[in-house]
Amino acid sequence: MDSPSSLAIVIMAAGKGTRLKSQRPKVLHEIGGKTLLSHVIAAASQIVAPADIYAVVGHQADKVKAAVAATGIRFVEQLEQRGTGHAIECAREAIAGYENVVVLSGDAPLVKARTVAALFAFHQAQKAAMTLTSAEPDEPTGYGRVLHPSLGSIEVVGIIEQKMLARDQLSLREVNMGLYAFRTAPLLAHLDKLTADNPHGELYLTDMAHILHAAGERVVAFKVPDPSELLGANTMAEMMALDDALRTASAHRLMAAGVTIFRPETCVIDAEVEVAADTVIEPFVQLLGSTRIGAACRIRSYSVIENCTLADNVLVRQSCVLTGSSIAAGASIGPFAHMRPGCEIGEEVHIGNFVETKKAILHKGVKAGHLSYLGDAEIGANTNIGAGVITCNYDGVRKHTTSIGSDAFIGSDSTLVAPVTIGDEAYIGAGSAITKDVPPGSLAVARAHQVNKEGWVEARRARTRKQAEVGKPV
Repeated sequence: MDSPSSLAIVIMAAGKGTRLKSQRPKVLHEIGGKTLLSHVIAAASQIVAPADIYAVVGHQADKVKAAVAATGIRFVEQLEQRGTGHAIECAREAIAGYENVVVLSGDAPLVKARTVAALFAFHQAQKAAMTLTSAEPDEPTGYGRVLHPSLGSIEVVGIIEQKMLARDQLSLREVNMGLYAFRTAPLLAHLDKLTADNPHGELYLTDMAHILHAAGERVVAFKVPDPSELLGANTMAEMMALDDALRTASAHRLMAAGVTIFRPETCVIDAEVEVAADTVIEPFVQLLGSTRIGAACRIRSYSVIENCTLADNVLVRQSCVLTGSSIAAGASIGPFAHMRPGCEIGEEVHIGNFVETKKAILHKGVKAGHLSYLGDAEIGANTNIGAGVITCNYDGVRKHTTSIGSDAFIGSDSTLVAPVTIGDEAYIGAGSAITKDVPPGSLAVARAHQVNKEGWVEARRARTRKQAEVGKPV
């Protein structure tokens, strides 16, 4: 942009979205793994710095602010929601120092940064006071119509909302798509001329087209190349249609980059997910949040991977749930494994069926094949974890750490009561309850001595028969 003060972006995010029949603010509904507002902020942030983005919030403003506070944008409060024109009035002081302002809708999550940039470039080239976006959809019903002084002109004399159309205007097909650019000075100079003379009794920003034209300012229309980018959602069905469009686009983006996705229509892939070439994703997989997957991996059906990083050549077998963790090259996970947040899985580690990990660091070559819980633990290279091993990390008040060295062997059904340290090359006998540190190279056995009572079964049967004969309870 020309200078730091040349452009502000205002995002309308104050509405209730009552037609969604939901208690949540409309802009906090999610598609593609992010809130509607987060998608719009992401596009805007590619055009200007976050400090030059202003979200106008109203309904449940504190929740909306909290949801996107980490983006670094600024907020303007619209305490009483009296329409889009009133929202700009509320932002008057915030935007007064900028030469231009672009207005986005917080419930149009498919908008792309390149479209916003193209609108602003067109606006500057035309030296317009107001530039609106328009399109000619197959079905214009419900949209405000754009009025031109003559056929083929880009000049605009006004916008008429659907409910205000005269009979001879119903055939008009060019509609307003709700994305605007303004020169700030004429916008603010004439903003007070907005009136609430309409069926909803609100101040419409669209009326600025007529007001500015009547004041001798230039108002033009910019036809967007892909009108679907600017679609909003007024019902839950429309919301899910946007979600489907975004996820379909994500799947096609990955496939174009060399990723194999069997039955992509069955997969749930969030918009920020990245996958490298030659990885195979089987049907009914969910890849969520900021997940990053390397090359030549295989993600088998019914697995759910959220906010994880997988290096190259990782195998995730069927029905695994992985969250907030990293997996190094050549590791294999599952089937039916559960990896909770904070895990670091090293190269060539094998985590088998029904193994659960939480805040666990497993170094290269560790094997935990069956039915174990490894929480708050660090396990050294090439250690073998037997079936049913449990790190007992919680004493009812605090969590404690289990440390296991390299090349150790933890026998099946052992419980390691933290805090405890198992040294390198140590062995733990199966069924042991370990409560003390085990030195390197030692064998630890902590279980009751086995006692075999020969003939016990026959003796019990004899007692039972005798008691039955004298009528005593057996």
